[in-house]
Amino acid sequence: MYYVMQVATGTEDRVEEQVRVIVGNGLYDSCFHPMRRMKKKFRGEWKEIQEKLLPGYVFIRSGCVRELYQELQAVPAFTKLLGKDSGQFIPLSKKEAGWLERMIESPDQGTEVQLSQVSVAENDEITILSGPLKNMEGCIRKIDLHRRIAKVEVDFMNRKTIIHLGIEMVG
Repeated sequence: MYYVMQVATGTEDRVEEQVRVIVGNGLYDSCFHPMRRMKKKFRGEWKEIQEKLLPGYVFIRSGCVRELYQELQAVPAFTKLLGKDSGQFIPLSKKEAGWLERMIESPDQGTEVQLSQVSVAENDEITILSGPLKNMEGCIRKIDLHRRIAKVEVDFMNRKTIIHLGIEMVG
């Protein structure tokens, strides 16, 4: 089960490191904040960069959240575990965990959302060839070809959230 920690934006790496040092290894499987590959134009040239997908949030996968929460209290940069309801912590729903896993492909092998490759036909019809946007056509709200960004609506912590994903034009 995935749980979400809210942390101060910019401290995600530090929180992950503190969790690794302070929290017992048996209490969680992975702790990460997903990154995304993007294309940005600098001085007329497109460069590939890496940005945080959801700044201010760190995901932790655990089967024993009560014990995990007790140990997280000792992490100095920890602010809160989201989804506390009547004394219980609510994990991401199956749907939320599903899109997260589709985005990052394998949390055990890196948590970076890759660029999706798209092609644009002469009639401006866009086809998603590969990447995390493949099979997510119903969630895509807008594709900005000029900035090479797809705006995707996902459920995150029981509300609709727009995330920006990078696209690469081919052909």
